[in-house]
Amino acid sequence: MSIPARIKDDLPFLTALRRDLHAHPELGFEEERTAGIVASLLEEVGITVHRGLADTGVVGTLQIGNGTRRIGLRADMDALAMPEMAERPYKSTVPGKMHACGHDGHTAMLLGAARHLAATRNFSGTVHFIFQPAEEGRGGAKRMAEEGLFRLFPCDAVYGLHNMPGFAVDEIAVVEGPQLASSDSWRITFRGVGTHGAKPHLGRDPITAAGTFLSSLQTIVGRVVDPLQPAVVSACFLQGGDAKALNVIPDTVEIGGTARAYSPEVRDQLEAEIGRLASGTAAMYGISADHHFQRRIPPVVNDADATARALAAAGTVFGEKVRTSFPPSTAGDDFAFFAQNAPGCYVWLGNGPAVDGALHHNTAYDFNDEALGYGAAYWVALVERELKG
Repeated sequence: MSIPARIKDDLPFLTALRRDLHAHPELGFEEERTAGIVASLLEEVGITVHRGLADTGVVGTLQIGNGTRRIGLRADMDALAMPEMAERPYKSTVPGKMHACGHDGHTAMLLGAARHLAATRNFSGTVHFIFQPAEEGRGGAKRMAEEGLFRLFPCDAVYGLHNMPGFAVDEIAVVEGPQLASSDSWRITFRGVGTHGAKPHLGRDPITAAGTFLSSLQTIVGRVVDPLQPAVVSACFLQGGDAKALNVIPDTVEIGGTARAYSPEVRDQLEAEIGRLASGTAAMYGISADHHFQRRIPPVVNDADATARALAAAGTVFGEKVRTSFPPSTAGDDFAFFAQNAPGCYVWLGNGPAVDGALHHNTAYDFNDEALGYGAAYWVALVERELKG
């Protein structure tokens, strides 16, 4: 495996940086400290820095030679609103917040690549180092795009990376096509007529309607969506009545959940069918239903040309440890909004064994520092191959 000597020499610094970021997690659009560190380190090595996109976003630009091609490399910076339970020297110092998805590692790896590229200058063209806030469901990528990211920093291609527990740190998956599902939210309110629980005939029961709706919900995936097209519909919220009033049928019941798909057509189907099922159930019970479907994050689908370029770069670092087949995830990532503005490729970098089963968004998760050198080396290889002098 090929990690440049300069990056190897920088690993103690990058490891200390990653652990410092881990100990000081910040939620989406609150990454003031993290953004300050990122901007300072980029400026120290002569990279031009722009701050303020989506409040805490940072973009560093390094232009070398007369090459005309421009690419963007993205790292997310935000943490999650959850407690860190595992004991480690660099455990979160902020109650109720932790880096449970490895964004601390993503930030450190891209900084490592930026430091290397600024020193070696072994390319001709422009690279934009995009440090994104608020990936964890708060809309950071969408806001950066809306506030002019690709107008201010045009990209001929854009690349993303995420750690993957279960892969060895010297492994990477680079796969064309769907990588992550769309992530949308839906909410239903059944509106009936409340009454005494002993006299249901005097009201219109939204509880029974909600039960019918929930028991029928999976028929959307099982009987409407093409069985060759993956999709997920899950109910994750249910509220109705009062535990202190068990003899009262309530006026309303609220249900909410998530919907996931890999294609625009199936995404449209899920929206239409959830609404149709809610309306039909309400009609069956003589009540009304309000339904709302919020499109949050599109699917991440790797462009063929960008994937071929990423694959060539990965091969120079990981050799035969490059996976070209890996099933897509039903999780979402708002990198999708970047890939709507330029051909994109999103890859999976090994994070080693899932220690004690701690996968992403687990209170005991930790980014594996042994992956830092491989991730930084991948970014460097990608830039040097894409932007050949």
